[in-house]
Amino acid sequence: MGYILRALRRSKPLLQSHLYQPRLPSPQNPTSIRCISSTRDVQKPESSAEAAAEEPSAPRTPVGGARIHFPKPDDAIEVFVDGYPVKIPKGMTVLQACEVAGVDIPRFCYHSRLSIAGNCRMCLVEVEKSPKPVASCAMPALAGMKIKTNTPVAKKAREGVMEFLLMNHPLDCPICDQGGECDLQDQSMAFGSDRGRFTEMKRSVVDKNLGPLVKTVMTRCIQCTRCVRFATEVAGVQDLGMLGRGSGEEIGTYVEKLMTSELSGNVIDICPVGALTSKPFAFKARNWELKGTESIDVTDAVGSNIKIDSRGPEVMRILPRLNEDINEEWISDKTRFCYDGLKRQRLSDPMIRGPDGRFKAVTWRDALAVVAEVAHQVKPEEIVGIAGQLSDAESMMALKDFLNKMGSNKVLCEGNGLSPQADLRPGYLLNTNIAGLEKADCFLLVGTQPRVEASMVNARIRKTVRATQAKVAYIGPPSDFNYDHQHLGTGPQTLLEIAEGRHPFCSTLLSAKNPAIIVGAGLFERKDKDAIFSAVETIAKFSKVVRPDWNGLSVLLLNAAQAAALDLGLLSNPIDSIQSAKFLFLMGADDVSLEKLPDDAFVVYQGHHGDRGVYRANVIFPSVAFSEKEGTYENTEGCSQWTVPAVPTVGDARDDWKIIRALSEVAGVRLPYDNLGAVRVRIRMVAPNLLHVDEREQSTVSAALKPEFHQQMSLASFGTAVENFYMTDSVSRASKIMAQCSSVLLKT
Repeated sequence: MGYILRALRRSKPLLQSHLYQPRLPSPQNPTSIRCISSTRDVQKPESSAEAAAEEPSAPRTPVGGARIHFPKPDDAIEVFVDGYPVKIPKGMTVLQACEVAGVDIPRFCYHSRLSIAGNCRMCLVEVEKSPKPVASCAMPALAGMKIKTNTPVAKKAREGVMEFLLMNHPLDCPICDQGGECDLQDQSMAFGSDRGRFTEMKRSVVDKNLGPLVKTVMTRCIQCTRCVRFATEVAGVQDLGMLGRGSGEEIGTYVEKLMTSELSGNVIDICPVGALTSKPFAFKARNWELKGTESIDVTDAVGSNIKIDSRGPEVMRILPRLNEDINEEWISDKTRFCYDGLKRQRLSDPMIRGPDGRFKAVTWRDALAVVAEVAHQVKPEEIVGIAGQLSDAESMMALKDFLNKMGSNKVLCEGNGLSPQADLRPGYLLNTNIAGLEKADCFLLVGTQPRVEASMVNARIRKTVRATQAKVAYIGPPSDFNYDHQHLGTGPQTLLEIAEGRHPFCSTLLSAKNPAIIVGAGLFERKDKDAIFSAVETIAKFSKVVRPDWNGLSVLLLNAAQAAALDLGLLSNPIDSIQSAKFLFLMGADDVSLEKLPDDAFVVYQGHHGDRGVYRANVIFPSVAFSEKEGTYENTEGCSQWTVPAVPTVGDARDDWKIIRALSEVAGVRLPYDNLGAVRVRIRMVAPNLLHVDEREQSTVSAALKPEFHQQMSLASFGTAVENFYMTDSVSRASKIMAQCSSVLLKT
């Protein structure tokens, strides 16, 4: 031990000569003073401010691809960021001006979609003629303002702020799930000092129980209040708040309760430290071990853009992907946490039910031969095919072609109801588009509960209500909304009163500039749906909801497959088809009622989970889930998107369209395509809009061509389309996390 100490003493002068430049003692400063700063030019910022004047840097691209929109070109102002002139709209903050100029300002509390708090002080910059550094996130940019982001004063201010933030922050990095993607780690490396002066005991905070989805380690919290603002402003729940003052200040719930929002998982993404992390993902993997695959969500009809993080054959987590037109940067809790259902109750081998009622695993050749033989033994009109709510366009096209070649036209998609009217696309799409909802100033929701049917559409409506005080009226069963609304009634009676102009809400519709009427797809299941839609169209006509410059009459679909199925023509009546079926092909259809199916009917179930449809099946074909295939899905606004395979297939499973293509060959009615490109060529002949990815095609046919319906309207109240938000399809029903949510959160 003594030898080591002597070696350190001898090496100290040598280390100092390498680490520090020699300084000559002056009469004013005869001794050397050890500074906390790790950079020499920050030790005396006041004296070196003039030396910091640098040559104007070359133009840089805006941070994160930021785009500037000038509502009024005359309101543009010019500011100077580090000597570089940049034009911005009036009203922008200094931080936004720096981003446009290509300068990335550190921040913890600021978020572009939340209100400004200005309480972390990490974004301090120097502004000419300002006596001290200013918080750039809260300072409006003024014409001619000269902003300096890299001066010694700004550097020292950031180092001081970082030192205070780390003062009570625990040394949890090796065991923290945020490690590797932590803003505090990154910014302390880039803008912090190499040492700290705090030697007292660090404070600790009791962890909060926010439910089965969000894990809390509140000692790591830096009080940026992002989660509080998100819960209040975006999610619309008053669950989180700031308690206490001074060193006793902490984030928590006012009373002991869970966070019950359907968007609660987004606080994990916006938390800049490891205070709020994913409870199901805790201690599972590090972010650098994961392979990210950009795909889309299929748990509802919105088509939220997601990134699937996988390790080997397993999906480890799902994160949101930025898309301003659909989901912005949020996703619902069902989208984020249903991924564990992708590895539970999976079908991995073809199986045939034996005489004893038990399934036996067989080869693909044997299973296809049995199904082909039975298909030829029944009459063509007794063959029925039903596509499930997670089916992609390619598989539905193959199913329709196969049944047509077998002589049957009875192909339908679950959720589209009785004989759907699909002649005109505006009759079943969200014609305003999701982003276009922000232009509406009055909403009439008919038989739809967007908070559970399409959470991201509901988030847009709430955003519009907060920004413009838009009026919202609702007709349907009592429901929990997270914004102010009028509950006009529960059924068609109220709808008739508005159509006849006898309801007080008519004046609100007539005075609105851009009124929007959103009809729920749950009404497709009603026998009087045509009369209901006729009444809605009457309301739209007298309140000028549909104009050349605005189409506010929309339908909010429930499932990912509905829009593509209606485009492709899967339009049979399910009741009549099932009653007469002797050969039923279920392609992932688990929610269709089989009570009226004849007992001697032969049922083929093709799917990826052992869900409800398996119990009645005679033969099982294992297929792949959305995370394992490339497929086309059309969302509720008519925008086509592609899923991308993120993990390998399970067992002996195959793509849906490949199974049907192989079955057609064994049955002697070979389909004319052998690869995905050829299937899409076939789709182009039927519905070319499905191949225009990320585009929204407006209908060129006038709605006046739609035939009139003279149908008696039932006065029965509208029903609830989604009973359990957390369990709506085979993947979410197989998820252990979703089972915990439905047992814990739905009781609160």
